[in-house]
Amino acid sequence: MAGMASKLRDASLLKTSCYVNGSWVGAASGKTFAVENPSTLAHVESCPEFDAEDTELAIQAAHAAFKSYKKTPARTRARWLRKWNDLMLENLDDLAVITTSENGKPLADSVTEVKYAASFYEWFSEEATRIYGDTIQASNPACRIMTLKEPIGVCGLIAPWNFPAAMITRKVGPALAAGCTVVIKAPAEAPLTALALAELAHRAGIPAGVVNVITALDNTVTVGKVLTTHPIIKKVSFTGSTGVGKLLMNQCSSTLKKLSFELGGNAPFIVFDDADLDLALKGLIASKFRLSGQTCVCANRILVHRSVYDKFVQMVVDAVKQFKVGDGFGEGITHGPLIHGRAAQKVGEHVKDAMSKGAKLLHGGEPLPALGPNFFGITVLADMKPGMRICEEETFGPIAAFFAFDTEQEAIELANDTEVGLAGYFFSKDSSRCWRVAEALEVGMVGVNVGAISDPAAPFGGIKQSGFGREGGKYGIDDYLTLKMVMTGVE
Repeated sequence: MAGMASKLRDASLLKTSCYVNGSWVGAASGKTFAVENPSTLAHVESCPEFDAEDTELAIQAAHAAFKSYKKTPARTRARWLRKWNDLMLENLDDLAVITTSENGKPLADSVTEVKYAASFYEWFSEEATRIYGDTIQASNPACRIMTLKEPIGVCGLIAPWNFPAAMITRKVGPALAAGCTVVIKAPAEAPLTALALAELAHRAGIPAGVVNVITALDNTVTVGKVLTTHPIIKKVSFTGSTGVGKLLMNQCSSTLKKLSFELGGNAPFIVFDDADLDLALKGLIASKFRLSGQTCVCANRILVHRSVYDKFVQMVVDAVKQFKVGDGFGEGITHGPLIHGRAAQKVGEHVKDAMSKGAKLLHGGEPLPALGPNFFGITVLADMKPGMRICEEETFGPIAAFFAFDTEQEAIELANDTEVGLAGYFFSKDSSRCWRVAEALEVGMVGVNVGAISDPAAPFGGIKQSGFGREGGKYGIDDYLTLKMVMTGVE
């Protein structure tokens, strides 16, 4: 702890206990698990190994707090969220250090993430007071109909490791704004950021039991099952793989919980013949290589019109040669490690599969063992074809895989040839084409001449097997509300 603490201005943000009912607690068993820096494999900290009984206590705390929190005036909830936002920004540098230590992303990227994460508390602090119902004309003139929107109850929130701050705040912000209480299962790979956020919630004055943060590694499946089957939990929000999402959805069916799932993607990135190639390059760098390709909205298949194919691919190769891979704390580092060895292995398998089926390696393609076992070189593959694993699986790594196409219809068919539909991107100067393609892509989010589409004001989510529900924007609060109809007789 001393090593990490020495990097922090406020060492009290580094928490190694779970936050339940306003107190810092360990697992009843006393068991812990290790958190490692993926760059160096150094031990960062140890966190509690919660089990089913520990999780039960957190759920009961949230349940007890909900009874009063749901009646808290919206303005009061808004002020708490705004205070939480302010505290995150005041502790920006320390939060970024914690994130880079456990996640590996370059420190500058962690700073950007914390700012983005805080913005959800600001956004939903403003939405808390704008939860409106309706009045409806009844067919019976002796009756009046109105609707009320009410908080759904205790929410189980299961967050991923790739954005350990933002993927939590994007769920907690609307939940608290709506009047719900939460039990947050922090990602085992990166739990310290979540615990630091809990400390700031405490400082913001959010009442005990409203926000609970629990951790587990070996017991992750057990804890997840408690959250998805417990009758007190009324809603579950999960960000992660499609496979795990299906498992959790099956478990949630036992109690018919309300769900919002943001699952895997296989994003197409289309460059048409009339595109501004410099703008497309900028968009691709933002979309493909952020967090070394470990985001659900990363471009996974890059489709380029044959007339500009060679030129654009060479532009990308020239650009990635300027990247600097290494420890996230290193000077000038642009890209860090993958989260663990299994992730690096999968990237390597995707490269070998593509090359065995005719792809051409233009850059990278190899692990970087001198940096550590979790590092893989920035890779560019050309002459990709349908049937390769990258067409069917989300790589979640630093591979730019290029496919050539000849017609607009061909590009759309290639883009939609997948079971998932989270994000899609395309670049064109033709305004009519922009409307046609945006409407034709089978995804929940489209970037038109832009490669970064995340914003607190934007509804984030997918279709098909990428899930359902939306996070962020004016729609993001709806998943934490129930609609009640009230009919009143006036005679």
